[in-house]
Amino acid sequence: MIINTGQRTDIPAFYAPWFAGRLKAGFVCVRNPYNPSQVSRYRLDPSVVDVIGFCTKNPAPMFPYMDLLKGYGQYWFVTITPYGRDIEPNVPEKHKLIEDFKRLSDMVGVPSIGWRYDPIFLSERYSPDYHLGAFEKIASALEGRTETAVISFIDLYPKVRRNFPEAREVPREQRLELGKALIGIAARHGMTVKPCAEGDELAPYGADCGGCMRYSDYEKAIGKRLNAPKRKGARAECACYLSCDIGAYNTCRHLCRYCYANAGPAEVLAQSRLHDPKSPFLIGNYMDGDRIHDVPQESWIDEQLVMEG
Repeated sequence: MIINTGQRTDIPAFYAPWFAGRLKAGFVCVRNPYNPSQVSRYRLDPSVVDVIGFCTKNPAPMFPYMDLLKGYGQYWFVTITPYGRDIEPNVPEKHKLIEDFKRLSDMVGVPSIGWRYDPIFLSERYSPDYHLGAFEKIASALEGRTETAVISFIDLYPKVRRNFPEAREVPREQRLELGKALIGIAARHGMTVKPCAEGDELAPYGADCGGCMRYSDYEKAIGKRLNAPKRKGARAECACYLSCDIGAYNTCRHLCRYCYANAGPAEVLAQSRLHDPKSPFLIGNYMDGDRIHDVPQESWIDEQLVMEG
């Protein structure tokens, strides 16, 4: 099976010691965000967890614990954008992120890491030309360390509208023009652009619009076929294979203004204070009334199917 860590928060950046503790303990508990008394308990054991998926803006805090992941397949997305602290107030300096990306790629291998350049929005400061220049610089620096560049254009979810009221959707004409140029830059540096939940409008220009995190990507990362059950993406327009996320909303202290997972800085700080590195839960601990469900788990690796070279 696949365990994900990055749909609700950034565990490597802010909760690496906790996650290392969970790997040592061999299990993790997750509250249903819409029914808090409903708790899912997952085993963390390479015999039943084939891949752990990460999505982070700062992988470095996890580096001291990488030995604990050696028995697991891994897939990492590392987000590196061109935005300053006006938009991403607590994201590390971008040159450091590039060096950390390269170090992580050397650790896990090129098939196990992708670069996310998203979400893209436009403003007077962050113009199309600004994006093209920044994308070129980052792609050049990451050449040979990944084959995947994921892009998306900003979606104005309710939390985004609240935290970033001046944000505007990117018109289709500009999406096509900018997307086409980014696809060309990525190709020159050995990368394929995968739009995230953007439909197939960039397919004619060479983008892979089949989903940015399909289980075929997990298969490529681990070099084995998976006999995975069918599962829908997180959103109707999402074709990715997302499942079993162990994070919690309103806990990412990057406080990016475009974030869909945080209600606001006050809520994030309040939730973060409830984090106990020794708890089975990312936030809080067991509570009266908890209904704990031990999730049935099994390996999806099909030993009879061999990956083609």
